[in-house]
Amino acid sequence: MDADKMSDLHEEGKNAINAPLLPSGTEIHPEDALLEENAERIMLDPSSHENPKFKDLVKTLTEWINSELEEERIIVKDLEEDCYDGQVLQKLFEKLSGRKLNVAEVTQSEIGQKQKLQTVLEAVNSVLRPHGWTVEWSVESIHSKYLVSIVYLLVALAMHFQAAIRLPEHVSVQVVVVKKLEGILQTAVLTKELTTTTEMMMGRFERDAFDTLLDHAPDKLNVVKSSLITFVNKHLNKLNLEVTELESQFADGVYLILLMGLLEDYFVPLYNFFLTPESFEQKVHNVAFAFELMQDGGLMKPKARPEDVVNLNLKATLRVLYNLFTNYKNSE
Repeated sequence: MDADKMSDLHEEGKNAINAPLLPSGTEIHPEDALLEENAERIMLDPSSHENPKFKDLVKTLTEWINSELEEERIIVKDLEEDCYDGQVLQKLFEKLSGRKLNVAEVTQSEIGQKQKLQTVLEAVNSVLRPHGWTVEWSVESIHSKYLVSIVYLLVALAMHFQAAIRLPEHVSVQVVVVKKLEGILQTAVLTKELTTTTEMMMGRFERDAFDTLLDHAPDKLNVVKSSLITFVNKHLNKLNLEVTELESQFADGVYLILLMGLLEDYFVPLYNFFLTPESFEQKVHNVAFAFELMQDGGLMKPKARPEDVVNLNLKATLRVLYNLFTNYKNSE
């Protein structure tokens, strides 16, 4: 046996020993051999790249970003190559949240890119964490173009900001984890669930009386709506205000705030909220502020999200108003 074949056989044997759990089709990368002790590298299993549902998810997210950033003249073709440096993620978050981030516009160096990513992800996490999202991304994972982290982040943003898209449900992928232990590369394959159902991801999986009403008893629903309209108008009429449509007239939060002031008998300073909100963010601010006033009054925090009320979600608005009705129905 010549030296070249002996070398190839030795290399093949080493890979077989070092990677006992490696799935077929996955190669040990040269950089894996350079891993420090206890360090690990995670990559998407090649077979998952061809998973039709995963490809559909990536395509849907890519088209969504391009739609959101059309005015910025940004065109994303490849999530890994176009999102890793933080530029696209910065613009996307600014567009969705209405917040301007204090970061350099263009950064070529790796240090500059990671600093930008750090700022962007801190802002993203501050918005998503309070709503129960598990942070499955980091500066390192995104900058290293780990597609699974990028997709996790984009799914969370799309769901939180209620993007007008339909994400494929129950998308899972296989990832390969390579770790160096005692000088030997160990590998394992894990399954990552990227999406569940739309309802679960949007936090609407708790069915209650209003779900039943909407699904099975629309006639009774009208009775409930009529009672709530009578209740809110009894108080709002004191300010010469009249409600005829529950879902639309409470959507900007103004009537909710004024109603809380009337129910608790105090004046809400106008500088605390937007009297004529124009943007989605201003309306969300108003509804969230109304929720704070409710909690200050001793009520439980509403199950609904402010974004749901702003988006004219009838169930969300009914839950909020019914909570007020049960607590204040006897107040004058």
